[in-house]
Amino acid sequence: MIFRETNIKGLYEIALERHSDARGSFARTFCEDEFAQAGLPTHFVQANSSVNVRAGTLRGMHFQRPPHEEGKLVRCVRGAIHDVVIDIRPQSPSFRQSLSFRLDCRENFSLYIPAGCAHGFQTLEDDSEVLYEMTTRHSAAYASGFRYDDPGFALSWPLPITMISEKDLAWPALESAGQ
Repeated sequence: MIFRETNIKGLYEIALERHSDARGSFARTFCEDEFAQAGLPTHFVQANSSVNVRAGTLRGMHFQRPPHEEGKLVRCVRGAIHDVVIDIRPQSPSFRQSLSFRLDCRENFSLYIPAGCAHGFQTLEDDSEVLYEMTTRHSAAYASGFRYDDPGFALSWPLPITMISEKDLAWPALESAGQ
């Protein structure tokens, strides 16, 4: 694996090194030793799968409030997504900065999103699936979010929104979301 830190402190693109032959390919998606060497968490307590039926489905922007902030290892295993990360850590040098990535099942990378960042994505293809490995268990009492169209960020989503949950539509702007 090749670890590339981004402009958001602690956010890494992790390039998978595929080995291919006539059968197909093989790549390691996690290695405790390599993650430790890169200074990333090596212990994940929960794994989640998000299956999305239609292109244009939007999920986000989600985070957990202290003391239950969660780091996420995110990978698209079917289809493709437009993935967005926003640093909402007030003491961070990249506070309020956002980055977006295309993750798809054909690409060779995943993202490590540090605790204290908000995360969301929009599906670019029908029947897309995203896998998350979490450093902290989900805590409904600390789950939070803010609007995908928060004017404080001017995020650009590549497709018209075809599906979004009522909960995601009801999130306030970040300033009202407890951050």
